[in-house]
Amino acid sequence: EGMPDYEISNHARDGAQSRHNLIYWRYGDYIGIGPGAHGRLTLNGQKLATVAYSNPQRWLDGVAKNEAEKPRVAISRGEQATEFLLMGLRLKEGVDLARYAAISGHPIDENAVAHLQDIGMAERHGDRLIVLDQGVIVLNAVIETLLP
Repeated sequence: EGMPDYEISNHARDGAQSRHNLIYWRYGDYIGIGPGAHGRLTLNGQKLATVAYSNPQRWLDGVAKNEAEKPRVAISRGEQATEFLLMGLRLKEGVDLARYAAISGHPIDENAVAHLQDIGMAERHGDRLIVLDQGVIVLNAVIETLLP
């Protein structure tokens, strides 16, 4: 018997899920290290995209001068909302809709949620939205339905 899935492409016994991967799926901050690496970092309440130079020599030369990273770019609330749904709805636990509202600046579209429930793509459990198996295979369309 296989291990249960906790994310679209990750399986583990209960309590043995990858804490590293869960940071991404739960839209936490992470730092990319190495040529071409990217990350997400929150500073002074602003979510920033970080990207290291991809040329290995350029990156290595930059490390010595604290210049291995391209200028950080602020991520808009709309982009954050999209990223939050793209990452979090991959998880069996789904997403916290209060956190979505805090990130996006507005509540989720309740009509869209109701529609997804009606067609068997998602379920709402309290303040959590969970995409069902049939919704996972068309996750991008589910997310498109939820976004304004």
